[in-house]
Parts: sequence; C-alpha cells; structure tokens
Amino acid sequence: MSVNKVILIGNVGQEPKVTYYEGGNCVAQLSLATTDRAYTLQNGTQVPERTEWHNLIFRNRLGEVVDKYVHKGDKLYVEGKIRTRSYDDQRGIQRYVTEIFVDNMEMLSSRGAAAPQQGVSQGTVSAQSAVQPQAVPAQDNATDDLPF
Repeated sequence: MSVNKVILIGNVGQEPKVTYYEGGNCVAQLSLATTDRAYTLQNGTQVPERTEWHNLIFRNRLGEVVDKYVHKGDKLYVEGKIRTRSYDDQRGIQRYVTEIFVDNMEMLSSRGAAAPQQGVSQGTVSAQSAVQPQAVPAQDNATDDLPF
C-alpha cells in the first residue's frame, strides 16, 4: 500500500495561467508560496524564514473555478498528488519539474481581501465538482455569482 497526498496552505504568487481545449477541458496553472517562519534555537542560532514555491495544476471544473475566482495574493488550501516529470531543455539537458495535481481546493481569503471587485465568498471545490460551502458571516446583501 502507498499514499501520495499533499496538503498545502499558502498564497498565490501569480495570476493563474488558464488554457481551454476543444471539448471543454480546462487546465489552470499557478504557483503557491508556503513559508516557514524564522525562529531562534535554544543555543541562539537564528534560522531564517524560508519560502517554498509549488507548481499547482487544476483540471476541468477546478480549472474553471480557478480561472474565475482565484487571483494573485489569495490564500488557498489545496489537496492533491505530487508528480515529477522530466523534459529536455533547449541545450539538451534533462530537467525535472515537480507539480501538484490538485483534487480539492478551499479559498481561504476573506471576502474582498485580494480581489474586492469579485465578491467571492469562501468555499470548497473538488475535482469531482462537489462543492461544500462554508459558513461565512454576512457582510452585505450582495448577490454572488458563485457556483457554490
């Protein structure tokens, strides 16, 4: 038995790159930053803050949701699988890319924090198009155009 599961909470580092294909398929890509805080060991050694960047891939319905609602600076919770692929660069050198194929996503940014014009509330979206809204305190009576 084996398990390939990744759970990340971090901030979106760039606007998503979204591609729509014939047949209605959608793929969205973005980078997510996770940061370990700086701290001091008991012996006085300073350990600096460390930011790790993750390449996330969203497919089909999740990709559409990312295209419509996720923006640079938003905080996301994602669950998925880690995959590594290789390719040859322009000079023929083999390179490796590690990506997270996202199965579930939850938008953690407060309403209007990163994209005030969007009117996005919090919610959970999975690759199977199941949506489970979370309780969000009412901030106004505006109508949302969310899929959940």
